[in-house]
Amino acid sequence: MHGRTALRLLYLHQHYSGPRGATATRAHAMARAMAARGHEVTLACGRYDGAVTGLTGPFAGGAREGRVAGFRVVEFDIPCGNGQPLAARTRAFLRYAMRAASLGMAGDYDLVLASSTPLTVALPALALRRLRGVPYVFEIRDPWPELPRALSEARMPGGVPGPVLAGMDRLATAACRGAAAVIGLTEGIAETARARGAAGVQVVPNGCDLDLFGPQVAPWRPEEAASGEVLAVYAGAHGRANGLDAAIEAATRLRNAGERRLRLVLVGEGGERARLMAEAARRELPNVTFLPPMPKTQVAALLSAAGIGLHLLAPVPAFAEWTAPNKLMDCLAAGLPVVTNAAGGAARLLEAGPQGPACGLAAPPGDVPALAEALAELAGAPGLRQAMGAAARVRAVRFWDRRLHAARFCDILEEAAGVVPLARAA
Repeated sequence: MHGRTALRLLYLHQHYSGPRGATATRAHAMARAMAARGHEVTLACGRYDGAVTGLTGPFAGGAREGRVAGFRVVEFDIPCGNGQPLAARTRAFLRYAMRAASLGMAGDYDLVLASSTPLTVALPALALRRLRGVPYVFEIRDPWPELPRALSEARMPGGVPGPVLAGMDRLATAACRGAAAVIGLTEGIAETARARGAAGVQVVPNGCDLDLFGPQVAPWRPEEAASGEVLAVYAGAHGRANGLDAAIEAATRLRNAGERRLRLVLVGEGGERARLMAEAARRELPNVTFLPPMPKTQVAALLSAAGIGLHLLAPVPAFAEWTAPNKLMDCLAAGLPVVTNAAGGAARLLEAGPQGPACGLAAPPGDVPALAEALAELAGAPGLRQAMGAAARVRAVRFWDRRLHAARFCDILEEAAGVVPLARAA
């Protein structure tokens, strides 16, 4: 299809959500950007916990479809979520792969974009390339099987049995080598693709949604929060990999030290949430509030009322360069100083450097006393919070505007499909 000015894109993203959902909206932004360039986009997804696709009609034949923000969404009636057992999630992954392959075979597409995880989105992309000659771009948002292997090596729940890892290795290698281009969210993720023999590897990081988050958003505080308390907000998954025990331990240390200026607010869902809530109750922590998953618009209001953004991960070395948390970008866009206990890319993002003054504090992974100290330091220093928050917003606007990343993302897809972009063809 070399020379076409528009392409027909099949975007495979099992966990897609629009802005009214409680999960990441990167796919929504990228699909909307492609549609805005005049391309015909079909995004195929499943029913992911916390996601809101924007479709409201009934399912018929196991699917429903409609147009959202200028592109077509096909939603399969396949529930999936991190709270499900591994076997149930695996079945959901494979069911989605089969339905997506059927959708692709029934349509007339110029390019497939397969966004992982789950890694099984590569199966329909590989099938369409082999059976129909349709090229595909492979996006790696979380490197599998590298991350589950790292969890297994760290002896953390969430690991995957060896034979399954071996099968995933073969699929990941095939997906990387067969792709017309590979997009990684971090340089570390990109390196995993290059190690598997991928060519045309590009880095398009997570960015900041400056329309959704920022000083223009009216603040909202939970009822438990006293008017003088500084809110430190974590909004994201509550799983083993997120390491939220560190928040409970830090809150305990702060309570025991007589720190009354700070409240930790943990927003989200996951397999560890019930246990974490029970542990906070057992310790009688008055400075911790749990909130259920909420739409991104409400998260934006909560961050607007907060004084600190909180970014936490379990102390697994591989997380340093293999994770690209959108929650950190949300905090920057909201103009919040961030406290993190992650090393690598997240810590570097907060440091003073070419992008400007420091916009947060980084505690060493696994060091709860340092995490508590960083939170207490910001809670007691409103001037420092204001300066770091202003620096965070400047970085978000100048360097991390999602619209800039979306433009690069579209360029990569157009090049992979061999099209002449409409803006240059006119």
